[in-house]
Amino acid sequence: MSEPSRRHAPRALITSRFFVPETNAGVFRLQVAAAALVKRGFLVDVLTTIPPKGAEPVRDDPAVRVSRWPVLRDRGGNVRGYLQYASFDIPLLFRMLLRRFDVAISEAPPTTGIIAGIVARARRRPFIYYAADVWTDGVQAVGSPPPVVAVMRLLERRVLRLATRILSVSPDVTERLVSLGAPRERIVLVGHGIDSTVFSPSVEPAGGASGRYFVYTGTMSEVHSPQVFVDAFARIAVDFPDISLRFYGQGVFEPELRQMAHRLAPGRVSFGGVVSPREAARWIRGATGALVSLTPGLGYDFAHPTKAYAAAACGTPVIYAGPDSFGDTVRQAGLGEAVWHEPELVAGAMRRLLAQSSERIDSAREARARWARESVSLQAVGERVAAVATEVTPTSMKGGLRLPADPNHAGNGREGQT
Repeated sequence: MSEPSRRHAPRALITSRFFVPETNAGVFRLQVAAAALVKRGFLVDVLTTIPPKGAEPVRDDPAVRVSRWPVLRDRGGNVRGYLQYASFDIPLLFRMLLRRFDVAISEAPPTTGIIAGIVARARRRPFIYYAADVWTDGVQAVGSPPPVVAVMRLLERRVLRLATRILSVSPDVTERLVSLGAPRERIVLVGHGIDSTVFSPSVEPAGGASGRYFVYTGTMSEVHSPQVFVDAFARIAVDFPDISLRFYGQGVFEPELRQMAHRLAPGRVSFGGVVSPREAARWIRGATGALVSLTPGLGYDFAHPTKAYAAAACGTPVIYAGPDSFGDTVRQAGLGEAVWHEPELVAGAMRRLLAQSSERIDSAREARARWARESVSLQAVGERVAAVATEVTPTSMKGGLRLPADPNHAGNGREGQT
């Protein structure tokens, strides 16, 4: 972009407690959204945190200016908990006040959204809230005291009313947002997605001489209760001495999982910590099956775990344990096995997958990957987010935008919804 164009280009400001090189679904969403905004002619600034110890070296996109701030993290390296949120949100107020921007985009939690929304309102700038899930449901799911749930519900409702646009990832999330008071006309369904340039059947499989294995990647929390996989694996371990179970990621349940593994299947379960998306893709690609779970009854029955999409993009069969709302997607798309969140049922799914020949699994690999490319492309999600930002940016600030020639890629951000 030439210097005159840069002077007139609109500025998008993204606020999130996570960004690359950290690895979770929110990071991937924001990373592709930032790239899509740059492609449309925005200058993009990201206000985020210094990554935890052990994270991959930071390789920021030179087209995206990333400002990092020290933050409190829990023992697992997560920014999770009210003190941790405050350590990011309070400085964020002053960081935003010192930045010029034409549109603000904020990820959860609602405490961060409140800061971004208030500053945007004070500056008379549009504010986009990325509602990947309903935060109040999660707070209630983990057994927080009723007063805490009430305060969080109040904050979340306030954020939804402050937002110029609200980005939803699924129709179920949309309905929950409306039930909390979000104006339906402000909600744009952008869908879920996975980066099919990283997660692909063509990546070099990991494992090699390690033999066959099942793999779990990502967060190990109350929402997922991945203990079900250790319990299930222990039930088949004796019959399949060549099989191992691998966990990559972190979360509050990791210590409990390690204890379970040592007690139920000593020497057969490994924990590799947080790895880069490309490394995770290699382990998923080489696995006999990728493990995905949702804990029933916690208010997240409507969720769509992106772990399953990552596995599908690699062509690896999924074993999903959880409510049927997503289980139906697994069955209808031919992504693998879908059972209720019970160890014996999961063990049965593991047995069925192990009974399949490698030739049969490989024959379905391209079909799964094709479904992922056509149905859950993260790049398409990023373009929808950028389209929403383009729509709400004041006309007087659009001088530097490079809008696509194809009219189907402009407008109100609602085209091509999933």
